[in-house]
Amino acid sequence: MEQICGLHAVRHALPSGRGELWLDAQRSDLEELRALAAAHDIPVHNVSARRISRALSGELHQGALLIRDSGRPPELSELRIRPDTLLLALDGVQDPHNLGACMRALDAAGGQGIIAPRHRAAELTPTARKAASGAAERIPLYRHNLAQAIRHIQQQGVHTVGMAHDAPQSLYSVDLRPPTLLVLGGEGRGLRTLTRRYCDTLVRIPQHGSVTSLNVSVAAAIALFEAARQRA
Repeated sequence: MEQICGLHAVRHALPSGRGELWLDAQRSDLEELRALAAAHDIPVHNVSARRISRALSGELHQGALLIRDSGRPPELSELRIRPDTLLLALDGVQDPHNLGACMRALDAAGGQGIIAPRHRAAELTPTARKAASGAAERIPLYRHNLAQAIRHIQQQGVHTVGMAHDAPQSLYSVDLRPPTLLVLGGEGRGLRTLTRRYCDTLVRIPQHGSVTSLNVSVAAAIALFEAARQRA
């Protein structure tokens, strides 16, 4: 089962027409969600905020929780490469908040999907969905062996750009207008050696202060919007 909480995340998930909605019975500002649930035949249960918090193990929920079946996960074979394809691959990102923030940035930049390993990677938890602020409903998360996924995508003409702080090239010197897969490493360790080998190009984000690295979701947003700028 999936648990989706937070006003924005729940609002974007209700049109799926699945599950049941729990709303804080003491709040009077949730009528929009109540009406949207009714429009999509989703039953609404008025419960206490404490009960919602217990169901979510303390996650901040803003008075709204949608519980639904997980559905079938997307398969990489279903991904269709287009001239404007923009994808993210996350190599060992384990923080659900970072996963959600990357989804949000990718959606805002006009991207199509995120690829992550099946193991030792963040799950699409309520925290991740809340951080995605609705983008998790539009951005598919493909779970696949990362090396195999990169090779599969490269064979379809997608340029694979890995991001590393010690890369020789600047992000701003690379053409991101063709179909592009941006590959980012996990918190602390960055790209694994094997993943770096599979990338067509390695780039860095030029930095001028004393900080040596950026949060992965911040780095992803910078790269994604550089691609969007080049394509505008």
